[in-house]
Amino acid sequence: MKSAEPEVVPVQPSLRRLKQFGVRPDRELGQNFLIDSNILGVLARAAALDGEDVVLEIGGGLGVLSEYLAARVGHVHVIELDRRLEDALGDAVGSSENVSVHWGDVMTIDLAALSPQPTKVVANLPYGVAAGALLRTIEELPTVEVWVAMAQREVGERLAAGPVGGGRAGTKQGRRAGTKQGGRAGANQGGRAGTDKGSYGVPSVIAQLACEVEVLRSIPRTVFHPAPNVDSVLVGMRRREPAATAALRGLVNDAFAHRRKTLVGSLALSGRGPGPQRQPSREEVRRALEQLGHPADVRAERLAPEDFRALGKALEQ
Repeated sequence: MKSAEPEVVPVQPSLRRLKQFGVRPDRELGQNFLIDSNILGVLARAAALDGEDVVLEIGGGLGVLSEYLAARVGHVHVIELDRRLEDALGDAVGSSENVSVHWGDVMTIDLAALSPQPTKVVANLPYGVAAGALLRTIEELPTVEVWVAMAQREVGERLAAGPVGGGRAGTKQGRRAGTKQGGRAGANQGGRAGTDKGSYGVPSVIAQLACEVEVLRSIPRTVFHPAPNVDSVLVGMRRREPAATAALRGLVNDAFAHRRKTLVGSLALSGRGPGPQRQPSREEVRRALEQLGHPADVRAERLAPEDFRALGKALEQ
């Protein structure tokens, strides 16, 4: 009688944990687990990891990135929402004294309470919160200087996009993205950034007011399980300024709130000023725009991030 063949246990950690702990990815949570360990080195090199870094990982998943980081940096904070992954994450980093796992939603968890405070963000971001999570960490974690994250291509392109017509955006974000670390693949992600009028918007401006933003390279769908229905990219950001103030963020949001309107019209419809003072009149906004070298009927999509900063200061005077 032929004996039963031994069960084959996958070598790759994510695949092994999927099988061992019976994990089924939750599409509603945007779970696409990393199953190709070769990509880990790409992340490490892009983030220039060293033993002094305190890294925040958003979406620990099955722990393949968590355990990789734990062996290379000073401390790792892992934020994970899905408690079903507790055993898998424990298998990955349960014995690592330099790892703190925080169970909760990255959009609501108290980031300021993380100790020690993160200096870098390295993550395979859940698709549903990718843009929001990055923008929140820019604002609420002033100690973070570098971000390297995998996200859907649409998010990466939007964050790196420049104003329509090029403007005065020091947008090496869009230009460099087409040439750095990706050849044709990078060009597909970043080359359109300065010309795709649908991409440039509030996330682009808010991110670029604080950081240089680049789409570093494309990421094959085959490195994830399940394979996503959209393309992914590696996004890199490096801080050069503090996060935009609440007043400046409000101005940017209001300027883009009515994209078919001129910037003057969109601000008027919002009913808010850039700060606690009264709302500026249409004429005051027109005058400020003209003083900054823009036509009075310009739309928000043609202003570079630094133009919004200058406009905010002009309207506060």
